[in-house]
Amino acid sequence: MEYKRLTLMYTAALKQMETKIDIINNEFKTLHKYNPIEHVSSRIKSKESINKKLKKKGLDPTYENLVKTINDVAGIRIICSFIPDIFKIVEMLENMPDLTILKKKDYVTTPKESGYSSYHLILSVPVSLSVGTIEVKVEIQIRTMAMDFWASLEHKINYKYNKQIPKGVKKELKECAKMTHKLDKRMSHLGRNLMEEEKQIVKEITAEYSTAYAGLMLSGNAGV
Repeated sequence: MEYKRLTLMYTAALKQMETKIDIINNEFKTLHKYNPIEHVSSRIKSKESINKKLKKKGLDPTYENLVKTINDVAGIRIICSFIPDIFKIVEMLENMPDLTILKKKDYVTTPKESGYSSYHLILSVPVSLSVGTIEVKVEIQIRTMAMDFWASLEHKINYKYNKQIPKGVKKELKECAKMTHKLDKRMSHLGRNLMEEEKQIVKEITAEYSTAYAGLMLSGNAGV
């Protein structure tokens, strides 16, 4: 398998997606005075990791097998402030005409049995090369900071126990996931209230400005 070619393709796809996400973030900050994205990270699976995954599937390490069966060679993780931000970003990505949604999994509304919570999208991203345009798959994971903290902890525990986590530890992880979900809901409620208050303040200031401006116009006309 030509890994230089693969790296070129997937790197180009990641750059395009990172640019799109950056534009979304700037749009919110500029037009809505609000930043829904806290952090963005990306990665490309290593040669060893790809071969291991293909071997696990009982497949030879060929380019065709990789493209057909592995969706997460290129991955982007978007960390949001609040739960509603996740669905806003999903909606914006779905509405981009040059992207094709191949698969989506909503583990936010319905978490996994383990307690894992995140929104997964598999996108087909058009990449223009000298030989023409090719479609490259990219996995997007969108989650809150609380969800990311839990997922990071679970990953470390899985690594420590070689994915054979004791029942007691599994139970503790599920309890932590429930607590994380409650925290996310409370924080989202708090964030929504703050935004509503901010909108009301802007509305009141605008009304006061309009009244004052109208008074100046009337007094000006009266002096003519």
